[in-house]
Amino acid sequence: MRYVSLLYQEYSSVIASISPPVALATGANYIDFSAVQEILDDFDMWSKRCEDAGVTVITGMGADPGISDVFARYAANKLDSAYEAHVRDGDNGSAEGYEYFTLWSPLDMLEEVTMGAAVFKDGKMTFLPPLHKREIYEFPDPIGPLPVYNTTHEETYLMPKFIKGIRNADFKIAVDDSFAEMANTLRKTGMHGLEPIDVKGVKVRPLDVVVALFPKPVDLIGKVKGSAGIVVEVLGMKNGKKAMVKVWTALSHEKAYELYKSNATGYLVGTGGAIGADMIIAGEVRGKGLFAPEMIPAEKYVARLPEKGLEVKEQLSYL
Repeated sequence: MRYVSLLYQEYSSVIASISPPVALATGANYIDFSAVQEILDDFDMWSKRCEDAGVTVITGMGADPGISDVFARYAANKLDSAYEAHVRDGDNGSAEGYEYFTLWSPLDMLEEVTMGAAVFKDGKMTFLPPLHKREIYEFPDPIGPLPVYNTTHEETYLMPKFIKGIRNADFKIAVDDSFAEMANTLRKTGMHGLEPIDVKGVKVRPLDVVVALFPKPVDLIGKVKGSAGIVVEVLGMKNGKKAMVKVWTALSHEKAYELYKSNATGYLVGTGGAIGADMIIAGEVRGKGLFAPEMIPAEKYVARLPEKGLEVKEQLSYL
């Protein structure tokens, strides 16, 4: 942690994924790719702490959360009022020789698909069982139809809090059928456990053993074929009629590797944070305190995405 503190002291703004407390102590502005539960549970308290420390912190500023939340704000701004918001994360990627893999943290992904799923329904947070209901979602080209499931994600907490009128919100991610079957088996056998157990005199967390058997995302760079994308749908009223605004972006893993030596997942996450940092430096995120992605100027953010190689598409339809 001492080296992290030195890093914060060296620069005026830092993009990382370690939560804000160190930034508060060093006075550096901070952009986090995700938002820890303690921040989601008491956002206002953390915002006051950031303001008192004189720092600007954007939490949940990656791909999803991050770009997805900005898309939700952007879409809501196109309507006269909004009452529903949905995020869909799709990836049709495959890697030869790997039946099970994830391009984000294996630990985070396996936790996500083996825990209850938060859903904001009728103005209240509720929870569904893990991988509760399979649905086929038609992602725009080049991704196509994929099975998706509700999982707990920051957007489910942030969109209702910061977009006026939202009564229903959820997040669903594409999960391959074989991956879902594997995840359910882990949960049923207790291999998703995070509490240490004794194995021949050695204390180990069951999920750590599973994660150790997964390929590291960095080892898959350049080997994955397919595309990843984010779709956000916001429902509301426009000109006295029910309407939906859909906003999305996608990138192929091959292009991400060709241009950036990354995969599409990593590039989307990194770009989400980079634009947040650009906007702080440009003075487009004004004031001190804690900011959710929904709080920053959505139109200016979206306008920067094509400059980073991410095409944004949108569609307005009346229901």
